[in-house]
Amino acid sequence: MAWVDIRDVHKVYERDTQKVTVLDGLSLQIQEGEFVALMGPSGSGKTTLLNLIGGIDQPTSGDLVVAGTNIAALKGAQLAKWRSATIGYIFQLYNLMPVLTAQQNVELPLMLYKMSGAERKKRASFALELVGLADRSTHYPRQLSGGQEQRVAIARALVSDPKLLLADEPTGDLDRKSGEEILQLLERLNREFKKTIIMVTHDPHAAERAHRLVHLDKGVLTA
Repeated sequence: MAWVDIRDVHKVYERDTQKVTVLDGLSLQIQEGEFVALMGPSGSGKTTLLNLIGGIDQPTSGDLVVAGTNIAALKGAQLAKWRSATIGYIFQLYNLMPVLTAQQNVELPLMLYKMSGAERKKRASFALELVGLADRSTHYPRQLSGGQEQRVAIARALVSDPKLLLADEPTGDLDRKSGEEILQLLERLNREFKKTIIMVTHDPHAAERAHRLVHLDKGVLTA
């Protein structure tokens, strides 16, 4: 069985009396350890699909099984617990807390676990070391470059050791050199740490790093 198994998923948003179909009977299977790039024009449903896989949003209908759990059937606290244990999310705009240091930003997801402060610190330090920023742990986001901020965001996504990394345009806000470094880091996480990665991107150069390219257009998969 596929590790991410999406079967006949529909996502319809209702705006006043209008119904907007974003995903239209989409089926997709992704194996454990794969690195998949999702491409398609704006409004094609890429980010919606990523949010469904990550349990941030729920499908209108269909089945969505991730790591053996049908997350379409989970609600509330159950879903939040599953998400914190399974998913690491990397956003285009980093979403770091400006008043916290790099170390404190990375520790944030661990606040959901019963864990000593020393253990949190140890795990966050390891995650920062993994992304090459051990020497920037006491810096605030404003003291970091865009590429370094994204590395902190990746460390934060990794700190709870998730099975699946979801990256939404992770290089979209970076210059070519910084973007290249982030792509190399994602490749390493996939290759050495066996992280399954699903990456939304507009950039064909970024998509080349993935094992497989999936095209979406108007809510359906295209060849």
